[in-house]
Amino acid sequence: VQLQASGGGLVQAGDSLRLSCAVSGVTFSSYTLGWFRQAPGKEREFIAAISYNGENTYYSDSARGRFTISRDNAKNTAYLQMNSPKPEDTAVYYCAASSYSAYDQLVRGHPNYWGQGTLVTVSS
Repeated sequence: VQLQASGGGLVQAGDSLRLSCAVSGVTFSSYTLGWFRQAPGKEREFIAAISYNGENTYYSDSARGRFTISRDNAKNTAYLQMNSPKPEDTAVYYCAASSYSAYDQLVRGHPNYWGQGTLVTVSS
């Protein structure tokens, strides 16, 4: 199983950025997908999750209203659209996957699979 995150980089506060997570090795349409992040010196935190069919999404308080999680089951890819990022959003962003029945498990930070991270740096 591979989860390949991409799209990170340097962005100015107020701009937008879209992260992608390409998944292989599992039946993508049967998996809950999520995004987490870890800032320097801090613990990894949950950002957003989307159900296997895209009908349900859930966000952390810090992401709600600014970030949007989505998925394209035809492309086996999940996305995190980051609008109006702030310097405090600077972190390594990780995608994660859990089987459809383990949605809560993923949200609590215990997914079946982790991807490698992609660094997002937001300048002021």
